[in-house]
Amino acid sequence: MRTTVTLLVHSILPLGYYFGMCIAAPDKNLWYVHSANDIWQLYFTISVALPLFSLVLVLHWSRNKWGNHPISKSIGAHALPQSSWRAVSSSINTEFRRIDKFATGAPGARVIVTDTWVMKVTTYYLHVAQQQDIHLTVIDSKQHELSPDSNAPVQILTITVASINPSVKPFDIRLNSTEYGELREKLHAPIRNAANVVIHQTLSDLFLETFKSHVEVNQIYSLPSGLELEPCIGCMQVCANTKLLRLCQDDGQYEGECQQCYCRPMWCLTCLGKWFASRQDQQHPETWLASRVPCPTCRAKFCILDVCLVQ
Repeated sequence: MRTTVTLLVHSILPLGYYFGMCIAAPDKNLWYVHSANDIWQLYFTISVALPLFSLVLVLHWSRNKWGNHPISKSIGAHALPQSSWRAVSSSINTEFRRIDKFATGAPGARVIVTDTWVMKVTTYYLHVAQQQDIHLTVIDSKQHELSPDSNAPVQILTITVASINPSVKPFDIRLNSTEYGELREKLHAPIRNAANVVIHQTLSDLFLETFKSHVEVNQIYSLPSGLELEPCIGCMQVCANTKLLRLCQDDGQYEGECQQCYCRPMWCLTCLGKWFASRQDQQHPETWLASRVPCPTCRAKFCILDVCLVQ
């Protein structure tokens, strides 16, 4: 099994590091363990013990035709009384080969959903639950302004998978919120939102949260006395609470691009953020935060630094 090979390879890495240090640092005299200092002697002892322990563990797993392996036991929890874990494994393999499965996540925490199974594949273990037995709950959400893959904002959801089968322990899966809709289509059971998490399923939704967080640290605009705020002309649901002031005139790189807007406060932060996102190049989200768009009313160009909340 892959996990067995992974365990054996990982167990010899510390010993490989020791031999590497023997070559890289000959002055430490590590080739002769008895001449090395106490710390290196202890390290060498542990490095030798790890592969030996791993080998003994693998031999134990291989007994009963690999029936003692933790993954075999995990799969076996779904076997019928007259069946074995191998029958369940065959069913999983058959569905895994289909092209319509849902798959996401990093190699060390891969999430795979087929017509019958929900699986989380980690480095040393496989969490398996049968779709007809599970309850799924969104328990947490983390917002990151930049994704390593796309330089765009990203929201990571944490979903608990709990089975009514007492032999199956609950486990958590994590995925990008933009993949949430695809996951729901593949699942037979609904996903509960216990934490009242606001799920942003589009890039514009994610950007809107980032836009708001940047504007909140900008300069505050004090409303002149005698001037009352009117309803936002975008949604007519809340009062306008933003004002465009040219505050980035000292930025030499973009000097002259932003213009002074003389409009009174007419837009709420949400509507202005949606307008800002709608004017962006959808193929290059990494440029959104630094871009400039025209005022929706007077067409004067502004950037995020020019958006002020009204007090």
